[in-house]
Amino acid sequence: MTTTISNLKNKFKALKLKNASENISEIISYAVENAFSSEKLVEYILDQEIEAREAARLEKYLKQAAFPEYKTLAEFNLEEQQSLSKKQFNQLQELSWLERGYNIVLLGPSGLGKTHLSIGLGIHAINEGYKVIFAGISDLIYWLKTAEMIRSSKTKLNRVLKCDLLIIDDIMFMAMENQESNLFFQLINKLYGQTSIIITSNKGPTDWGELLGDQAITAAILDRIIHKCEIINLDGDSYRLTHRETIFGKS
Repeated sequence: MTTTISNLKNKFKALKLKNASENISEIISYAVENAFSSEKLVEYILDQEIEAREAARLEKYLKQAAFPEYKTLAEFNLEEQQSLSKKQFNQLQELSWLERGYNIVLLGPSGLGKTHLSIGLGIHAINEGYKVIFAGISDLIYWLKTAEMIRSSKTKLNRVLKCDLLIIDDIMFMAMENQESNLFFQLINKLYGQTSIIITSNKGPTDWGELLGDQAITAAILDRIIHKCEIINLDGDSYRLTHRETIFGKS
């Protein structure tokens, strides 16, 4: 029985092999040109399908992550960061901290690479199969306040709750009202123990009470974020808080 290209397309489509269905003519031509055996042809079809699905996954996750720009760890100028050694930088790239549920707080004035480093780690995590969401603090608070009224806010908040890594950029950008502080605490509480968080800020955690207003809420948020956390001050000196576990251990 003769099998037509159209029949093959339909059968691949029924099996949800999208790449094979869309490109079977080109695949067969390439196989003929290279004298593929039957086994090699099947392997090639499957390899192409896997590559296409991985490319689609990366595109989808990068879009959902909503990074403000595309910056990689390879582009990060480590030589300008005296407070972060090459060994520590490599440890961050290994992502074992993410697998173990650690958080990272990146401190320092504007222009020292906090956001770049956070985006680079986020993109690297996506490449390794993790789900990542990037949000400025003002956007995050907006989603929390409007999730019950605006569908897009609810969708974005649901992605936050399901992600492996949440990056909160510029946490000292805006002061919060009591309702906003409570909503932020509820989110941190839901993420505690299941989602790693990277926070960038120009002020240390001990100053976050200025943003959150309520000292009790500030203490509760710090307790959940700092419990398993590495705090990296990109302004020079290493920033440390007591009573917490760290990624890097004792220097």
